[in-house]
Amino acid sequence: MIRQDPSRIDPKRRTGLNHRQKQFAAPTFQNVEYKHRLNFYIIPPTSDITLEQFEQWAIDRLRVLAELEACSFRNKSPAETATHMKPILDKYLPLSSSVSGSTALQNERQKDHYSHFILRLAFASTEDLRRRFARAESMLFRMRFQADDSKERQAFVESLNLDWETVGDDERREYAEQLRAAGGGYPKRIEEENYFKVDWERVPELVDSRRVFLKYGKAYVPGREQASIIVAEFTSRLEKDLELTARGLPRLDEDDRLAPILAHLSANFTTPDASYSSSQTALPGADISARNIDALSASFPLCMQSLHRSLRRDAHLKHYGRLQYTLFLKGIGLNLEECLLFWRTSFSKITDDVYNKEYRYNVRHAYGDVGGDSNRRGNGYSPFSCQKILTEHPPGPGESHGCPYRHFSIDNLTALLQNVGVKDQEVLRGVKEDKEKQKFHLACNRVFEYVHKQEIKKVRDEGTWGAAQLETIVHPNEYFKRSYLLKNMGNNPIESDGKDADVRMEG
Repeated sequence: MIRQDPSRIDPKRRTGLNHRQKQFAAPTFQNVEYKHRLNFYIIPPTSDITLEQFEQWAIDRLRVLAELEACSFRNKSPAETATHMKPILDKYLPLSSSVSGSTALQNERQKDHYSHFILRLAFASTEDLRRRFARAESMLFRMRFQADDSKERQAFVESLNLDWETVGDDERREYAEQLRAAGGGYPKRIEEENYFKVDWERVPELVDSRRVFLKYGKAYVPGREQASIIVAEFTSRLEKDLELTARGLPRLDEDDRLAPILAHLSANFTTPDASYSSSQTALPGADISARNIDALSASFPLCMQSLHRSLRRDAHLKHYGRLQYTLFLKGIGLNLEECLLFWRTSFSKITDDVYNKEYRYNVRHAYGDVGGDSNRRGNGYSPFSCQKILTEHPPGPGESHGCPYRHFSIDNLTALLQNVGVKDQEVLRGVKEDKEKQKFHLACNRVFEYVHKQEIKKVRDEGTWGAAQLETIVHPNEYFKRSYLLKNMGNNPIESDGKDADVRMEG
């Protein structure tokens, strides 16, 4: 942004300058009092938070928005979405009501406030990101609005001072027939319902579904549709604010602390990145050994099944395929000794000398057994998340790594799915649509739900697994753990701890 030389500003205008336009001016307020649970995010936050809070709060909110988007693409009803999202919101973005008496109320609302504005910065750069962010945030706001205490909700609406025009008694009687028709015959007595008159552009959802009477560019909205007006107003304001934010983004380029974080956040909207934790994905007591990998591969995600099939077919994998698969096997609990044995027996066409010279060191390095100090201190490398597989080192000719949902042609992907037992044409069509929309992780979850539909129904009916234990999978090792637990419910004493990998940034 080009800044004007202060010496050239008209002295008569200088006294009227807004202090907020001065680059280093202190803000007029530091703390915000959160009177309402709901928030239109009109006032930007200004108090100090740590860089760790900046990153973690944004990541937690990203997890919520990505899960909401997943619910939408799976065509879940509002009731199903609310049920599915409750434990996820409680985990990542809790927001207590004012009457709850929670001692964490202000902290929760501060996190909600700040995380919204952080992601607003991250997703303002392109039209596609702005559209997706506004849509996901509007879904979140609607769900919270409908679940809010009625008195608190009404107090929040009144605080907005929206310019709604109340429809008088005479006008209601004049258009009584049309108002009832728009309401599907409700109300029987027009005096029983209050109506507001707003520009029709402000309630596109109601206009599209023909739930309002239109006259002279105005929509006559019944009081029972108040939520639609509020959500439409929320979306409209957010879309405008995102465009304003986009104009100010170049000023952040000089901040080498925030720019990388914001770039990673926007990239991770494809699928939230997930960290690997051996304590969360390990299966104590399971037979994780070289001799049992063939049997275990039935619970692998498609990316790892593809690598395993290629390895068994060719008795070889190229570098990135070996690295991706080695780290995955390490993540499911295969120890170094067993992993070395697995690769040696799998590379059956080469001699011991060639294996020891060209391949053994790389496996040991992945486990942190050899290599630099940083690698050794970190116990080797972590298994790749879905985000890393999707975005880094795309496969070239003769390579088998990557994500089949992204890197395979639709014909090859369909053939692979059919080979591993996915025959249902509706599922295959859904995968094709997900691939076309670049929702690769949703395609993977669609296949998971199809393959495990009986087991998932059982744990849901019995109430042994909650929504948080069945939220969208974003890590291959979590896919394996969840699949293994579901397939071995009757034979294995291991129970799911309900802990999924936490979302974080990589890099």
